[in-house]
Amino acid sequence: MSEDVICAAESESAQTALSADGTSRKEKVDLESDLELGAAPVDELGRDLLRVSQGLFQGDDEEDEDNDDSGTDYNSDRPGTHLQRAERSGDAVLPDTFQTNHLLYYERFKAYQDYMLGDCKTSEVKMFTADYLEKIVEPCDWQALWQTDVFDVLVEVVDVDFKELKAKVELVLPLQCETRDCELTEETMKALLEATGQSVPLQELHVVFDESGDFDQTALALEHLRFFYKHVWRKWDEEDEDDDFDYFVRCVEPRLRLYYDMIEDRVPAGLVGEYHSLLSRCAEKFQEFSSLRNGLNSDSDSELDNVSMVEGLRLYEQMETLKRKLRIIENPLLRYVLGYKVNSGQQCCRAKGPRAAGGRVVHVVSASTTVSCLQSLMADKLSPEYSGEEFEVQFHSDPLLAVSACYEGDVVIVCPGHYSVSSSISIPDSILLEGYGLPDEVVIEKKSKGDAFVESTGAGVKISNVKFIQHDAIEGILCVRQGKLEMENCVMQCETTGVIVRTSAQLYMNMCDLYGSKGAGVEIYPGSVCSLVGNGIHHCKEGILIKDFADELDTMPKITMINNVIHNNEGYGVILVKPNENAAEGRRKASVAGTHCLVALKILHTGGERPEGSMDVGGDIPVITVEEYRAEHPTEVGQEHAEGNDAIKRELVATSAKKRRLQRCHAKEVGSTQPDDNLMSQEMFVSIEGNQFKRNGMGSFGTFLY
Repeated sequence: MSEDVICAAESESAQTALSADGTSRKEKVDLESDLELGAAPVDELGRDLLRVSQGLFQGDDEEDEDNDDSGTDYNSDRPGTHLQRAERSGDAVLPDTFQTNHLLYYERFKAYQDYMLGDCKTSEVKMFTADYLEKIVEPCDWQALWQTDVFDVLVEVVDVDFKELKAKVELVLPLQCETRDCELTEETMKALLEATGQSVPLQELHVVFDESGDFDQTALALEHLRFFYKHVWRKWDEEDEDDDFDYFVRCVEPRLRLYYDMIEDRVPAGLVGEYHSLLSRCAEKFQEFSSLRNGLNSDSDSELDNVSMVEGLRLYEQMETLKRKLRIIENPLLRYVLGYKVNSGQQCCRAKGPRAAGGRVVHVVSASTTVSCLQSLMADKLSPEYSGEEFEVQFHSDPLLAVSACYEGDVVIVCPGHYSVSSSISIPDSILLEGYGLPDEVVIEKKSKGDAFVESTGAGVKISNVKFIQHDAIEGILCVRQGKLEMENCVMQCETTGVIVRTSAQLYMNMCDLYGSKGAGVEIYPGSVCSLVGNGIHHCKEGILIKDFADELDTMPKITMINNVIHNNEGYGVILVKPNENAAEGRRKASVAGTHCLVALKILHTGGERPEGSMDVGGDIPVITVEEYRAEHPTEVGQEHAEGNDAIKRELVATSAKKRRLQRCHAKEVGSTQPDDNLMSQEMFVSIEGNQFKRNGMGSFGTFLY
């Protein structure tokens, strides 16, 4: 470590007076509040978000009763261990180890921020890690299980090489081991250790459980090391061009947050799969690139080396594209705003089409019903509407089973009752789902976790007179991925996210009530069609979120909003997300220069000056500003509603016109001398009239510029 870093650490250590177990007397930082900032505008984050302590290591002599808990700090001055035992299953011949793999997010966050990494650069990660381990890990005389994919064997640590992150070990005799699909003897294990110089990676060592508490810190330190190199560190990080910026701020915190969001089911399954696929592909490209680079002779001008250099450049560009996509998913804000770009391949259930034998089925859903209810159903619905020879009636007790049994043109009638479903309702065919009664009498509730509650991909789906109650749905109470969905007289009680209208999908929602979303009540994506008439959208984070953010080649959504009441939302009644003009211009020029494939996913302020108050964190995080439209005299209710409607129309029309101009410029610059205005313009119809905006926390309408 450099002298400056050591002096800074010693100075900070003297000021904060670290206690015997490594905790500080500084006021405890509410890390969970910091986490929420991950989805807030980046201007508010800054470098002050992570008030990185230079007191990286534990003190030795002082005591403090006001210790704050972290992944590294346990009250070691008390007798006995404060960690749980990880018991081995079955008739285990090996001893138990410490249970350390269930640490909470804030425990790992604080350990990496305050003790292991601090404000180190990428090139300093290994050095800071070695210094941290040297202060924490017992240098010798402790037992551990050496765990690999092939075997687990009991060893004793006799020395630790902190700079190389390895430990010198000896077998505990008689040999105690468990193998997987192989056989090991004492002689073969000794030969294996001799071949490795008696050294094994520290990440592969799991400390044997000890009730004394003497090895708690060692077990935790090895867990933090193991987790870091398995879930946070990437092989290509060493070659990061942004080495002047804090590695923790740029890489550790967002990757750690994403890991916990994924294991806690807060990220759509399709996005999780895409992320792991990108990781695998990027690792393969990096391996190919490294092998090719290592085989090049810098002094050679041979044709073979020239070909290899061209191939290396191609691999490098592919790798950089994959890395930018990974950073989009890792950043909480960009994951929310741009995640659809890398998750567009998510598949739903495949449509069945019409029945091979022809005919249609009316599926009647009823958990239990009375004779009088069936008579009313026959008189009101079945006899007048479905008495033809083409219809057959089937009875179900579960609406999920009824929808799953549907073919093209079928009808599902749900009798009054409260129905609980265990998984998402996917509607791939054009069907009618209708509640027989008022929405509060026909309730479908989902309590288990999943991507979305109701997913519609059918060409012509209609849902009416049903109340949906959502729990733990990641992508929303209703997601229209493609096709057309009509909703009428429905109630949607959200717990996480509301209605999502994906690109190329169509939603016509009339006389519905939607409330409770922790995100936007309705999210409208580019290129979609959304008609909202006579709805109530209230008590959400935002009322309606219109996403117009990718580039000038994306189509504006086509929106109708008439006579909706949008009220009591925490943020804006309606909010538009769109690109900053300078950033959009920079991306357009880059695409003309032939590098569009590399910068399409990099949100940079490349044109003009960086907005005042923004921070430079490597160029991958956008700076967001807010434009707000409020009535001049809020007490004049009619004027406030009128200005809210007019503000939305003005902004959408202006954005649509600007995109058309950019499309024409782009077509000319890439060599298209006769652009087809009819094909490119794709005129947006905007009918926004009679909407009422009441008691929305930040006003009727606002925009996010990034």
